[in-house]
Amino acid sequence: MATTVSFSLRTFIKQFSALSKPTAFNFPVRTSFKRLNVTCSTTRYLHFETLTSRQKDQVHLFVDALLQWNQKMNLTAVTEVSEVMERHVEDSLAIIPPIRNLYLSHCSTISCDDIKLVDVGTGAGLPGLIIAIACPEWQVTLMESMNKRCVFLEHAVGHTGLTNVQVVRGRAENLGHDLCLREKFDVVVARAVAEMRVLAEYCLPMVRVGGLFLAAKGHDPLAEVTNAEKAIEMMGASLLQICPVESHSPYGQRTAVVCLKERHTPRKYPRDPGTPAKAPL
Repeated sequence: MATTVSFSLRTFIKQFSALSKPTAFNFPVRTSFKRLNVTCSTTRYLHFETLTSRQKDQVHLFVDALLQWNQKMNLTAVTEVSEVMERHVEDSLAIIPPIRNLYLSHCSTISCDDIKLVDVGTGAGLPGLIIAIACPEWQVTLMESMNKRCVFLEHAVGHTGLTNVQVVRGRAENLGHDLCLREKFDVVVARAVAEMRVLAEYCLPMVRVGGLFLAAKGHDPLAEVTNAEKAIEMMGASLLQICPVESHSPYGQRTAVVCLKERHTPRKYPRDPGTPAKAPL
């Protein structure tokens, strides 16, 4: 049984302030990859250093593939290995501790094994693919609407040797009504996708009752979260915690906004494709 949050969102924020398979796509695939020579200092790549040798190699393979494919298609604005490591890999790894801690303390479980997680709007696989590398016991779904990116994701999954990942192509507004996906996930994450009002409607319909939704945000999301109070409540959830994450990225403080799913989402949500972004709740 899920733990009920006893305080209101406004009170919390006040206190906080005080303290489907892709179709074929012809893309030139490089068949051999050179292992990246990444010198990682423990201060810059704190979370990366906690990975096993195999996991580090998998991250290297992913970053190499990302930069190679990025020369032909728009996957990321970052073009240097060091920037990918700092801006994407470290940020993705940094949200794993809050997921583990809050899942154990609020989701009526004694273990974080076998978590079913979906990354909505994963893009190039961030943070979902990096989470899958770091947590091989979790089952990770990468959800992306663009076919070209799904082709890259399928390639990256195979190239890194991951066996705990599936790629699903489609829009969150449609997939949120798919009975195979709706309220089936223990944890839903989203990074650099949309504002909180929109994310709530995209993501919370896929969270099981008693599960978590985590949005990776910048250093000061309080105004955005306040505006999303109504949308979060309408989706059957409440704010659980807003917490800074331990990312040593030079791009500023990162924040995890975590919601707890307490009730079933009304069947009419999410609304038709495009409507959540055009007319946020």
